[in-house]
Amino acid sequence: MSKIWMAVFAAGILLLSGCSGDQTEIDETDHSNNEQQPEEVAQEQNESEFIYPLTGISAEAEVNGRAVAVMINNHPLARQQSGLHEADIVYELLAEGEVTRFLAIYQSQKPAQIGPIRSARDYYIELAKGYDSLYVAHGNSPDAKKLLDSGYIDSLNGLYYDGTLFNRVSFRKAPHNSYISFENIEKGAQEQGYDMNNAPSPLVYLNEEEIEQLDGDEAANVEVSYFSRETFNSVYEYDAVQEKYKRYSNGELTADYETDSPVLLDNIFIVETEHQIVDNAGRRNIDLMSGGRAYLLQKGTLREVNWENIDGKILPVADGEQVGLIPGKTWINVIPTSVGLEDSVSYGS
Repeated sequence: MSKIWMAVFAAGILLLSGCSGDQTEIDETDHSNNEQQPEEVAQEQNESEFIYPLTGISAEAEVNGRAVAVMINNHPLARQQSGLHEADIVYELLAEGEVTRFLAIYQSQKPAQIGPIRSARDYYIELAKGYDSLYVAHGNSPDAKKLLDSGYIDSLNGLYYDGTLFNRVSFRKAPHNSYISFENIEKGAQEQGYDMNNAPSPLVYLNEEEIEQLDGDEAANVEVSYFSRETFNSVYEYDAVQEKYKRYSNGELTADYETDSPVLLDNIFIVETEHQIVDNAGRRNIDLMSGGRAYLLQKGTLREVNWENIDGKILPVADGEQVGLIPGKTWINVIPTSVGLEDSVSYGS
């Protein structure tokens, strides 16, 4: 698979040098004053555009800005969440029992409000570290506390900023009512002296020709079950008009609390790995290093690949080569091998 070209022609650099630093998406549908064919336009964009590193979506200027990884609550009393639809990448993993939590990674967008925020676990910290993220949580397990207290990752913890950077909303009860604004994330980072300028390295993306050649089993409807508990299942339905997947939990569309904007996904990556219960509270160790089997959903199709930990990131690999993503948003489900892909995942037309 090929990477989207990151080099910019010298003439393009001179043209953009006087532009503002705002990083907004290009509306690729507006070609009213362009007599070139769409294929030619797309080819020129692939060769010359700036892109957001975690989505592959075009930007008008050079992309800067550190990734921010936020622990988001997925308890039924925390739904609908705020800001989840603007995350570039979301990891969904088990916390204690059969309850999943989200690690939402932001770089291309900055939601006004994010939450509800929940407490840290060590394996979520490891995933955030893979993107050199600023890590945001409210509370922590003992193992996570050791990592946070050691300075292993730059972080903002609501335990120390409750009522200042983090706010409690009135329409939900604790522990499902902690929220933070992106403005306060940036304020907290500045107070702590964290460098927020460096963007993460770009992922591998497919070009238009490679996207057209995608093949696999038909997978317009996909369900990922965690121990067959419907409350924490993930259902994905492919919208052929938008060419994106919508996500549901327990029959409810995953959408933004404030705006009702749905989470729309271009890549869904389902990986199986070893899980081990390590204490009486049901906390887990999750193996994020060894690699293994995985399913990759793109454009209504599913194919079996492998996953590898590459520089701290869980990424798809086939035949020893990294598999490209479709430019857009990505959701990664991590499931236990004790249940496995065949028993956890069902799909069809």
